[in-house]
Amino acid sequence: MAAATAATATFAVSKLVASSSPKLKQPLSFLSTRRNTSSLFSSSFASSPLRRPQSLRFSTVPKISAIISVGDKLPDATLSYLDSADELQTVSVAEFTANKKTILIAVPGAFTPTCSQKHLPGFVEKAAEFKAKGVDAIACISVNDAFVMKAWKENLKVGDEVLLLSDGNGDFTRAIGCELDLSDKPIGLGVRSRRYAIYAEDGVVKTLNLEEGGAFNVSSAEDLLKAI
Repeated sequence: MAAATAATATFAVSKLVASSSPKLKQPLSFLSTRRNTSSLFSSSFASSPLRRPQSLRFSTVPKISAIISVGDKLPDATLSYLDSADELQTVSVAEFTANKKTILIAVPGAFTPTCSQKHLPGFVEKAAEFKAKGVDAIACISVNDAFVMKAWKENLKVGDEVLLLSDGNGDFTRAIGCELDLSDKPIGLGVRSRRYAIYAEDGVVKTLNLEEGGAFNVSSAEDLLKAI
């Protein structure tokens, strides 16, 4: 008797839904309390395929400021070079600058285009003009090993006008706060030095022309000649 009454009620509700709204054409199974939840979730995920998480990309923005500034004493560090007999020589920054008027320029890398075509050649060409202004010595520093610096010197046919010095471990570059992190670049330069030109008297910075990263806007030989 109870079963017959339930069946009659179900039929009545179904008929009422169908007659009241033609858009509602749900099967009677929606009235059932037993639902296949597994088929519900599987159909939902099937229509929305899983996406693989995207890897994060990091880019290093070069710093604009530096530890060193005009009026500061240059920190000491040991730099190296190969002499004409290919013997390794070392010189300290203190020794190179003591009781002299000196110029220190830095480049992001030996053999790189701007450094090879403009920055270093400009100081080689203007060496006599700097000497006329009382400059005793000019050095070009790069975070490259001494062998690379010697090969670069020979490639550009640089004589005694500019001494090419290796800051191979970046000790001096870090000491003055001029690191340039190029680790996110595919060319493989790693951490180098920002481009700059420093004029110092007895190791004290008198002029600092510091570039943003490897730019070449204020550190040319012509710019420094105007400043001293």
